[in-house]
Amino acid sequence: MVQTKPGQAASSQVTPNFVNGEWSVPRSDARLAVSDPATGETLGAVPVSEAADMDAAVAAAKAAFPEWRRTPVVERARVFFRLKALIDEHHDELARALVREHGKNLDEAWGEVQRGIENVEHAAGMPALMMGDTLEDVARGVDCEAVRQPVGVFAVITPYNFPMMVPLWFWPYAVAAGNTVVLKPSEQDPLTHHRVVELAVQAGLPPGVLNVVHGRGEAAQALVAHPDVAGVSFVGSSEVAAAIYRAAGAAGKRAQALGGAKNHMIVLPDADPDMVASAVVESIFGCAGQRCLAGSVVVGVGESYEPVRERILDGAASLKVGCGMDDGVDMGPVISDAHRNRVAGFIAQGERDGARLLLDGRGTTVAGYPGGHWLGPTVFENVSPDTPIGRDEVFGPVAGLARADSLEAALELVGRNPYGNAASIFTQSGRAAREFRYQAGISMLGVNIGVAAPMAFFPFGGARASFYGDLKAQGKDSVAFYTDQRVVISRW
Repeated sequence: MVQTKPGQAASSQVTPNFVNGEWSVPRSDARLAVSDPATGETLGAVPVSEAADMDAAVAAAKAAFPEWRRTPVVERARVFFRLKALIDEHHDELARALVREHGKNLDEAWGEVQRGIENVEHAAGMPALMMGDTLEDVARGVDCEAVRQPVGVFAVITPYNFPMMVPLWFWPYAVAAGNTVVLKPSEQDPLTHHRVVELAVQAGLPPGVLNVVHGRGEAAQALVAHPDVAGVSFVGSSEVAAAIYRAAGAAGKRAQALGGAKNHMIVLPDADPDMVASAVVESIFGCAGQRCLAGSVVVGVGESYEPVRERILDGAASLKVGCGMDDGVDMGPVISDAHRNRVAGFIAQGERDGARLLLDGRGTTVAGYPGGHWLGPTVFENVSPDTPIGRDEVFGPVAGLARADSLEAALELVGRNPYGNAASIFTQSGRAAREFRYQAGISMLGVNIGVAAPMAFFPFGGARASFYGDLKAQGKDSVAFYTDQRVVISRW
């Protein structure tokens, strides 16, 4: 290993791994470039870690676990109180770093940092969250108690779309509960969370408790397969989520694997079309559509269709596309040229399948930024649920419009989709909202809300092909996932 000094890691050209409290670059010469999606400028690189690097990280986490488990929970929690204060102090720095390596605009990046902070805050409540239960005299002279104990080493594998926030859905809870972690962040934009790890060290996190290893999918596969890893937290495509869930289950590991989405937004005739259009446009095109809670298909019920269609089309066409650091920018680039081509392929396929293209973002350019991965807002109508543009996750700034004669028909359309991450309804009717909640079969539901994002103290995760596992991210589910209950029955 080539060693670098703590504190110098963020300025290094190659962002190192973090193993057992030390920043280290694997001896392999293979590197993956990290670039600014708006300018094409290379920001740095990450190493392509090998099996030996993963082994070292898991070994460090395993060695650190016994002492960290014995650390009183109140002391573990204080690390997160300090980390929360440090992230608050560096909020603007972190938001600007997110804009540079991901491409989202500054307001979106600021919100991502805030959502990450909220998870750190919630994890700091672990002394209360881990409390057990006790009952005297379950039989004559016999008492029973249940306590929660940490499990061991957890793997955390996260995507590019929220590179700071999503890791904080997982490792703070795991670590505050007394476990140790090996994190494999996305290789496309790991720099901002690298800074968060530096702040965690400053907050007092001991060596080996949190380890970070960079690399491609092979590194993630090695981590999932490692015999000393007790459980896996993952966010990514449904295909990979299903594969990780199967592999983890076959090896007797815990797994929470969050997958893709195709989120529908149902609009009833009694909804305010201006309010609907504002919420829908932000939901679909915010973060350039690169979020699992982004709206995708807008289902206009009855006479709601035409007014909402016109307002969505006007709103999408008026969005300013550009570099997220510039004033007035509503939507930044997509993450890479390869992803732009992928989304453009969906648009072309949608045309071939007979959907009507109302607004085409493929020709979008931004003056002064010839190297950016630009793709403007795109709107289709007559989208069929049996075609890729109406069925599959596009993960880009593409809206599909569909019609339904009734709420029941709209819910049937939602039910035909294999995903079950999020859905929203726009209505003034409490009865319709209740029927939607009762029948939708979707895990995260919005009522007059465009992005149904739970706060940190509620669980986050989908249904059907959007989630593989039993216990979801955040909230009480997260505490249950990272601990095991021990039930003790005593007679004295």
